[in-house]
Amino acid sequence: MDARQLKYFLAVVDNGGISKAAQALLIAQPSLSQAIATLERDLGVPLFHRVGRNVVLSEAGTELVGPARVVLRDLDDARASVEALKGLRTGRVDIVTMPSPGIEPLTTILTRFAVTYPAVTVNSEAAFTPEEVLEAVRTGICEVGILGSPDEMRAPELDVVALESQPLILISGQSAMSGAVGDIDRLDLQGLRLIVSQRGSLMRTLVDDVLASGVDATIAAEVAHRTSILPMVLSGFGHAVMPSAWAPSARQAGAVVRRIVPESYLHVAAVSRRTHLTPPARVLMDEARNYAEHPVVSWES
Repeated sequence: MDARQLKYFLAVVDNGGISKAAQALLIAQPSLSQAIATLERDLGVPLFHRVGRNVVLSEAGTELVGPARVVLRDLDDARASVEALKGLRTGRVDIVTMPSPGIEPLTTILTRFAVTYPAVTVNSEAAFTPEEVLEAVRTGICEVGILGSPDEMRAPELDVVALESQPLILISGQSAMSGAVGDIDRLDLQGLRLIVSQRGSLMRTLVDDVLASGVDATIAAEVAHRTSILPMVLSGFGHAVMPSAWAPSARQAGAVVRRIVPESYLHVAAVSRRTHLTPPARVLMDEARNYAEHPVVSWES
């Protein structure tokens, strides 16, 4: 078993089949099939079950995914360490983030990170639930995750850094909230048209909690792509309940931002494995700890 075989094995897993994996790897499909067969022969167990033209991970294959990712990242770590000795700070770090924390605090953390690793490419994957972020980090798909949850995050097997707690805010167009200042009570959401995320998302859950408190508001739109929310608010279509990470860009665009009381919070955290991190990932987690100690973004700023 060698690194090339593990790379090919993970390519089949990540691309959902041998044909797509061969295309991604830019090799002939028979060559990839032979490499997988050789790996299975060396290990003495099947890694995939062949179902027609498709392949499904066997129990042994499922167990191999995590260790295989760790091995390949260890090789990247060794390569990065050698390059560091040569004065090079290049490479790539894979992260996964939920939408709102992906605005802040991720932007500030990455800006600080770039001071140390200006030539490192950051690959940011999207996730929409805390469970998706944790799974991506646990399995080694990504090294670092940024997530938000209604409760403080606890994952004993991972390194968890609590970054901040973002209060929910109401974002409104100027014409809809002319002259409005200060906090807004949940009860004052009564009768408003709200733009929300789709069911199953964390932000939709938080909005539903507000509505469950007795507020009779109208769900004007369920939006999957949150980049659409602010333009819809500015057009006067409705109001949006979002975490405070959205406050600076909303104000800059000309929207009115008010904190909702009693408060609900999005608890934001950074997570990673405790060991086998590449040097850039370790620095990224250090910057997360630095942010936790010295946060720079306030919803009121």
